[in-house]
Order: sequence, then C-alpha cells, then structure tokens
Amino acid sequence: MSTSSLIYSKLAAELNRRMAGEVRFDPGSRAAYSTDASNYRQVPIGVVVPDTPDDAVEAIAVCRDNDVPVLSRGGGTSLAGQCCNAAVVLDWSKYCTRIRTVDVDRGTAVVEPGIKLDVLNDRLADTGWMVGPKPSTHVSCTIGGMIGNNSCGSTAQAYGKMVDSVRALEILTYDGIQRWIGPTEDRDIDRIIASGGRLAEIYGGLRSIVTEFGDDIRERYPHIPRRVSGYNLDSLLPDNGFDLAKGLVGSESTLVTVLCAEIDLVRRPAASALALLGFDDIAAAADAVPAVLEHEPAALEGLDQRLVELEHSRRLAEKALHQLPRGGGWLMVQMDGGDQDQADHRAKAMIEAVQAAAGCDAKVLGDPAHKKQVWAAREAGLGATAYPPVGPETHEGWEDAAVPPHRLGDYLRDFHSLLDRYGYGTSSLYGHFGQGCVHTRIPFDLRTSDGIAAYRRFAHDAAHLVVDYGGSLSGEHGDGQSRGELLPIMFGHRVVRAFEKTKVLFDPDNRMNPGKVVKPYRLDDNLRFGTGYLPIEPATAFAYAEDGHRFSHAAARCVGVGKCRGDESGVMCPSYRATGEEHHSTRGRARLLFEMLQQDVITDGWASTEIRDALDLCLACKGCLSDCPVNVDMATYKAEFLFHHYRRRLRPMAHYTMGWIPLWARIATLAPRAVNALTHTPHLDGAIKVLGGIDSHRDLPRFAARRFTRWWRDQPAQTGQRESVILFADTFTNNFDPDIGRDAVEVLRSAGFSVTVPSNTLCCGLTWISTGQLGVAKKVLARTLRALRPALRTGTPIVVLEPSCAAVFRSDATNLLRGNEDAHRLAAQTYTIGELLHLRADDWEPPRIGGHAVVQPHCHQHAVLHYAEEKAVLEDAGVDARVLDAGCCGLAGNFGFQRGHHNVSVACAEDKLLPALRGVDPETMVLADGFSCRTQIRDLTENCTPRHTASVLAGALRERKEQR
Repeated sequence: MSTSSLIYSKLAAELNRRMAGEVRFDPGSRAAYSTDASNYRQVPIGVVVPDTPDDAVEAIAVCRDNDVPVLSRGGGTSLAGQCCNAAVVLDWSKYCTRIRTVDVDRGTAVVEPGIKLDVLNDRLADTGWMVGPKPSTHVSCTIGGMIGNNSCGSTAQAYGKMVDSVRALEILTYDGIQRWIGPTEDRDIDRIIASGGRLAEIYGGLRSIVTEFGDDIRERYPHIPRRVSGYNLDSLLPDNGFDLAKGLVGSESTLVTVLCAEIDLVRRPAASALALLGFDDIAAAADAVPAVLEHEPAALEGLDQRLVELEHSRRLAEKALHQLPRGGGWLMVQMDGGDQDQADHRAKAMIEAVQAAAGCDAKVLGDPAHKKQVWAAREAGLGATAYPPVGPETHEGWEDAAVPPHRLGDYLRDFHSLLDRYGYGTSSLYGHFGQGCVHTRIPFDLRTSDGIAAYRRFAHDAAHLVVDYGGSLSGEHGDGQSRGELLPIMFGHRVVRAFEKTKVLFDPDNRMNPGKVVKPYRLDDNLRFGTGYLPIEPATAFAYAEDGHRFSHAAARCVGVGKCRGDESGVMCPSYRATGEEHHSTRGRARLLFEMLQQDVITDGWASTEIRDALDLCLACKGCLSDCPVNVDMATYKAEFLFHHYRRRLRPMAHYTMGWIPLWARIATLAPRAVNALTHTPHLDGAIKVLGGIDSHRDLPRFAARRFTRWWRDQPAQTGQRESVILFADTFTNNFDPDIGRDAVEVLRSAGFSVTVPSNTLCCGLTWISTGQLGVAKKVLARTLRALRPALRTGTPIVVLEPSCAAVFRSDATNLLRGNEDAHRLAAQTYTIGELLHLRADDWEPPRIGGHAVVQPHCHQHAVLHYAEEKAVLEDAGVDARVLDAGCCGLAGNFGFQRGHHNVSVACAEDKLLPALRGVDPETMVLADGFSCRTQIRDLTENCTPRHTASVLAGALRERKEQR
C-alpha cells in the first residue's frame, strides 16, 4: 500500500470514528464524484455525507488535523469545474435538508445548505412566498450550491441574483472559526478588531483590503445586472454596508463552508402572461431588449434558430416549438400582474410598443400548459445543444458571459464573428437576454493538442471581447477553473491581488477548494477528455448507433446537469428518489461507467462490483431515455453491463426465475391450478421464494387457467372492413391476464379490423434483456422476427397490449439486432391499442363510457411510446382522464420481485403514486396498461382495481350491446 493510501485509510478511519454521517473512500464513490457538469475531472480523496451541519464541522476538523483539502458540494451541477477537486468532498444534499424556520410575516427562511430549490419552494407554497432566483437546474440545485455559485436563472430579471436573497450566513473557516455573519456596522468591526484573535484578523484584514483596493473595485467591477465573476468585494465597501454574508456569496467553497443560511423570500406572482416575439435573427431580437425592459418584465429570455432546430431534431418540446411566432430569433417575455387580466394587458401593451419600435411577429400565450411547454423548451437548452445530430459534440467553457443589455445586439454580432473565425459558427446562442447573459455550447475540440490550444486562444479572445463591451466573463455559472485564469483580463492585476489577499486571509494554507478562482489551474488542465483520454472500446451486444457504435461515447453522454436528482416530476430517477444516493442516480451510474472505461479509479472493468452494486437498484424504467436532457439510456447500459459481468459467472437466482418467466409460464400453464397451489401454499411458497431469489414480501403472480392463445384457437375467423392486424400475445397478457387479450379482440373487431393472433408462442425477449441475458434475448427476438416476417414485409400493424413489450419492439430490437431490416420494420409497425385506434381508425366511434379516470402510464410507455393516443381515445369515449405524473410504480418487472429490492420498490410507489391513488374517489376508474403497474397497485392499495384501456373499452362495448 502506498504512503498516500495509508494516510487516506487513517483519515477515513478517523472520520468514521468522529462523524455520525457517512464516510466513503471506496473507488465507486470517488468515481461518482470525480466531475460535475463541467469539462473537468478530478478524482476526490473521499466523500463524506454529513448528518447535520455540526457533523460537517467535525468532518472539517478531522481534515484540518490531517492537513487535507475540502470541498463543499450541493447538487454538483457546476459548469466551471468548481465542484470537483482532489479533496474530501462534503455532499450536503442527502441529510442536511432541513428548514429551520420560516417567518411568514417578514418573508424569510432559515435553511440548511443541502435542501433543493424546488423542494424548498414546494414546502413554501402555502405561505405565498418563494425563493427569488430560479436556475434551470432548479429540480436538483441546492440552496448551499446557489450561495456558493451566486446563482441566478430567468427570475433574476425580477428578483436579482442569489446575493440579493442572502440576509445572513452561518459559516465555518478551515481553521475552525464558526459564526453567523451579515451586515456589520463600523463600530461593530472596531469592537471585533479590538477583541483580538483570529476573528479580528479576518475583519481587520478585510477592512485593509477594502481600504487599499476600494477605488480599483469601484472602477473595475462592471455595472451590469449579471456580474458573477470574482469575489463580491464590492459588498464590503463602506457604501454597501460591509455585508460579509453577501461578500462570501459566489466564493465557490474557496473561502468558507456555509453551514446554514437565512434568506429573503419573494411573493409569488398572482398571475403571469408569457409573450413570444419573433425577429429576423437573434441579434435583431437582442436589439429589441431595451424596448422590452421599459415595461419591467419579470423574465426576458432569448433563443435562436439553431436551438429550435436542435430541439426539433431531437423531438424535444415539440409542442412548444409549434407555438413560436415567425422568425429566426425569439424573445420570451413574462409579465406579472395582480390578476390574469392585468398580466395579459401588460403583455399586450409591451408587444404593441415593441412592434412600433422594432417590428416583429408576436403572440401572448394564455393556456398555462402552453406556457409550461415553452419554458421547458428554454430550460432544455443545455441538453439540446450538447450532442447535435450532425457535427461534433459541444462543450461548456464559454457559456455564460454577460454584457450590458443595451449593447447585447452588437455584442452578439461580434461574438458570432469570433465564433466563425475559430470554426465554431454552429454554436447556438440563447440565454437571459434581459440581463445581457448569453448561453452557448461550443464545438471545442478538447481531445487533441491543436484543438485544446485553439480553445485556449478562443477563451482569451472572448474574454477581451466581453471586457471591451463592459461585461463579465461569467454572468451565472461562476469562475471555477474555466475562467479563473482569465480574471486579470476582466479585473486587472490589482483587483486580482485583492482576491488573492482575501483567499489568504480566510484560507492561509490553501485547503478550501484549491486551484479554483484564485491561483487557479490553467483552463486546459484536468480536462475530462484531453489528450490523455483513451478509453477502452469493448465489443458490445447493443449497437449504440446514436453513439457512433461506441459504448465509450454512450458512457460519456451525461453532461451532469443532475435532472435525475430531482424529486418533483417525471419518471427519472426512481432509485435516486428512494435512496438519495448519487451512485443510485442516472448521473452517478453514468460516471461510474465512464470511469470503468478509463481504468483508473475503477480498474476491474466489467467485473466491477462497484458498478454492479450501483446498477442493482436501477429499475430499468427507461425514464432517463426520455427525461434526461441528453437521453442517457441507463436501462440499456445496465443490460449491457450485466451481460458482460455475469459471463461465465453464476447469476442471482432471480435472473433464472424471473428472467426466464416466458419459458416457465409456458410450462406452468400446462397445469396452472397445480402450479398456483404450489406457489401459494403456506410455508411451501416461502421455500420456493428462497430458492428462486424472490423477495419474501411478494406474492407470486397466479397463472391463468386458460392461456389467451388457447382461447383464440377456438374463435371463428372474422373479416372486418378495415385492414388486417396482428395481435401479439405477449407473455403477461397470454399467461396472466388473458381477459385483456380477449377484450382487445372485441375492441379491434368493433373498430372494423381483421384480427390475427400468431399460432406460435412468441416473445419480445424483455425479461432476458432486463436481466442482461442478451444472447438469449437475441435468439428469442430473431425467432419472433422470422415468425412475423410475412406480416412485416406487407406492412401489417402489430398490436402489443403490454407497453414494456411494445417498447422492446419499438426501441430495443433495432439496437440489439443491429442491421436487421425486419427489426426496423417491426419498430415502425408496432402499435399500442390506443395508437392503432386513434391513428388508423380515426372515424371509429368508441362506446360512451363517461366518468373520471386516473391513469398510471407504464414507464416504458412514458419513455418510448407516450400515452397521448390512449388519452385521445378515452376522451372520445367521454372519459375525463387525468394522467398521473407520479413516476415509476416501483415494481418494474422482475425488479420488485427480486430479493433485497422490496423496500426500494415500495418507496418508489410511496413517492407519489400511492398518495395520489389514496385520494381517488371510489367511482373513479384507475387505468394502468402495464402488468407491473397493475400488480403493484393491487398489492399495495386497498379497494383499488386497476384496468387496461382495452378492458375499459370492451366493457363499455358490452354495455352498449346490452342496451340495444
């Protein structure tokens, strides 16, 4: 063992002894925290997860005793490298999430640093207050991270940066000074200095810095809304009240650790209107910003044609894109009001004034759903621009400069010329135009010496351009490593010297996030890719066509924005929501796979137990495929990893039992009553579960007395007036819920289709895919394609009732059977029953059902198929269907049955689904097309009988017949 390993082993042991929280120095944890959302990678010494702020104080004391650097981390979404370092990382986001107090009268809150912005705002909802700044990472960013970064977001137009929300901070210096700080009057500073000691040294030193460099600070700090670069030394000027709390905002964990914060809140707007204005190009849109600002908008955002094209190519926010007025550059303007009429009136008045001055096409959105869609399109900017369908990948590195808003149009023209000069002209330009802040991702070549040299030159040229316009290198994301070395260009050497003196004053031994902001690493050091990036390129079972047929590209796809760490909506990521663990998030797992291919921290490749354990709680829900901004497909990556990991190894027993359920079901239905008796006899069922690797809390599903395909053989042929369709008898419908198959036949025939069911027992291979038995899955899928070949060659629709099986046909089959044209035909010809009825029988009048329904879409339905057509059919039948945004049910096929997964499975259901169902009126229908969803709902609720869409329609058809 090396000397450093011995030292870190001793450090970990001491931390474990003195901390109540978690201490993780294992390779998997270090790999998961090796980067943030930036271009940089630095493997940490270890990770600690404090239980309380006092626990963090103890952890830092241990690090101080061992002379080890520390780094505080919130959501880990930093774009400039300030959240990765060769240090002990404190992750505040799991436990330090408490709201200490909320003063409703004063509009203030005292919170711990790990609480997420959306969570805090959700808990404040009933008070009428909210936090002012709202970055696009609001689902995952923490208050502590926002303070460390001086975060902004679109709402900063009305409410300012995070520095404007901070009243007071409880801080800890590396050498152990702990106290609350805020505005300090001169006489109080005199008293502190007179008392002597370390605190006097800090206050006296700060006063000296302000005295020595005050004129430089006044001269060199740009007077713009979005100056985020540098330390907030301007907050320490006498004319600003020597506010040390505000002075430390944005210091990026380089000076102090924030233990607690008192923040000012703002009133939630009573109503808002969203206006969209279209111009010839993005520079023309920027020219109109001053005219819009005269009307005091609450938010003013810009987006260009390139961003719209990229989102359209990836089918992101398509509904929103259709609502844009004519143009090649757009402004999104939010106007608030005391009521909706006032907000709408203000928006229309603004439009009239701008049209008179600049000329543009414009509209006001009234539907709240439409407004939400457009905001989602704007927030998807980073993900949409990361991997263009044509051309090189893009990177941050110059993504948030800000200039005076009235000069924004000219700046964009000059900046675009600079991009063109370097060959970066395909970059999209968008951002917070009302405050002059421009976002972009640029196709830097960060893998070759020449490309990196060009990146360096560009960054320096871009910095000079911004300074010439009176702007700030960073208008939102901070300096970190990306812009640290460029600060002399913006501030001059005297102000940078003031920064250095401030750093020495608070952190004389340079142990707080060293190498960031002050005396920084070069902007081309520690690159995550760089000239030394040489990942292994393993042979894979899946094709990864969208990643250039390279698993290394798939594993590097994550850009770190942390949407998978959100708690509020969507499907992604159920295991993170249940555990709060980074390595159980999509991002954490992607980082582990990236490191596996690096062979640095994780050195045993496919045999890695760290990755196996991180993927063990992945539900393979595919939520990340649709919800992740860059479409990380962790379900596929998990299947790939399990395929290699268990080659020539004994698998978990559940892989043999649940993974091979299509075969066991076929055998069991030869004598279903006897099998059901065996699997449900007390004591005997327990032994079966133990032997089969099934969790003891689960009841095994009962096999049907008669398979659907056996019933079908007895049915007379019927010819409809429409085309022929094949009804695919999936394993779950065929063997467990054959009534759904019979109902589907009745509905399809009622709609005029001629229905055929394959005579052979066919399978999509889903259970073999989810357990990583990809060799078997390929054979099963190939056999199915051969059987369906005549129908595929004639374009016959294939109707699949089980959403997860339909998703295999629609998505996985082409990925697994690379180059197989029949697989592509199958993907194009696969329909859910709702899709078939709505798209190919739009003149069919469904039976009148009426009433209300709540719908739990299957995760694969959400990710691959979507539920829009099913909902449209239900609406045509008079059903008021409310589609739940409740995430994954938690059963997820074999996942919830496997031993050791029960608690997480139930926690996923309890996150949102079960609370939503408990409030449902008994007369309201509960619809769930997925077998897993129906099973979980039946198992975990009382008096709730979920039904398939086909069954609801068939039941109404039978009632209509009886009434005639």
